[in-house]
Amino acid sequence: MAKPLHFSSALLRAATLSAAALVLAACSALPTAPTQPVRYDLGLTDTAVPQANAAAPSVAPPPLVLAEVQTPAGADNSTAMLYRLAYADQQEQRAYQGARWSLPPAQMLEQRLRTRLALERPVLTEKDNLSANPNDQRPLGLLRLEVVEFSQVFDSAQSSQAVVRIRASLIAQDRRGGNVLLGQQLFSAQTPAVTGDAAGGARAMAASVNNLANQLSSWLQKYGR
Repeated sequence: MAKPLHFSSALLRAATLSAAALVLAACSALPTAPTQPVRYDLGLTDTAVPQANAAAPSVAPPPLVLAEVQTPAGADNSTAMLYRLAYADQQEQRAYQGARWSLPPAQMLEQRLRTRLALERPVLTEKDNLSANPNDQRPLGLLRLEVVEFSQVFDSAQSSQAVVRIRASLIAQDRRGGNVLLGQQLFSAQTPAVTGDAAGGARAMAASVNNLANQLSSWLQKYGR
C-alpha cells in the first residue's frame, strides 16, 4: 500500500521563495517605459502694454501683416532646447536630453510676438484676404522675421543667459503691387538664468522674448506702424 508523501514546512517555504524569485526575475527583464522629456513654453502672455509704449499715437497705425517666422536655411524645425558652452566651444550647439520646447522656437516666437504686437495695432497673417480700405491710402506693412539665435549660452559652468536674436525686415506693400523696404534691423535680447539648467533657461528665454517684443514694437512705431 502506497504511503502518503509528507513535505516539511521548510521545503514548502523554499519552494515558495524560489517561485517568487523567478517571478521577480521575469518582471525585471521587462522593458521599462521611456521617460518623457519635460516640456517648456514661454509662459502666460502679459496683455498689458509696457509704460514706454503706452502712449497712443495720434493716428491709428494701419494693419500689420506678420509673416511666418523663418529659421536659417538648413536649420531643423525641432523642439530641441539648445545651449552653448561658450567657455569650451561656442560654435557647437548642444541639446538637453530630458527637456524640450512645446513647439519649435520659431512658432513659439511668432505666437508671442503676434499677441504682443496686436496690443497696439491690428496684426494680420499673409493668409488674410481683406479688401483695401478706400478711405486709407497708406500701404500695408509686411513684417518678416528670421531667427538668428535662440539658445541658452553658458559663459561658465555656473553662469548662463538666454539669448534670442532676430532679423526684422519691414516692407511697405503698395496697393498697386509694388513693395518698398522701409527698414531692416537685427534685434537682440539676453537675460541671465537663475539656474544653470533647462528650467532656468526656459524662464530666462521667456523674459528675453518679451524684451525683444517691446524693442520690435517701438521700432515699428518709428515707421508709423
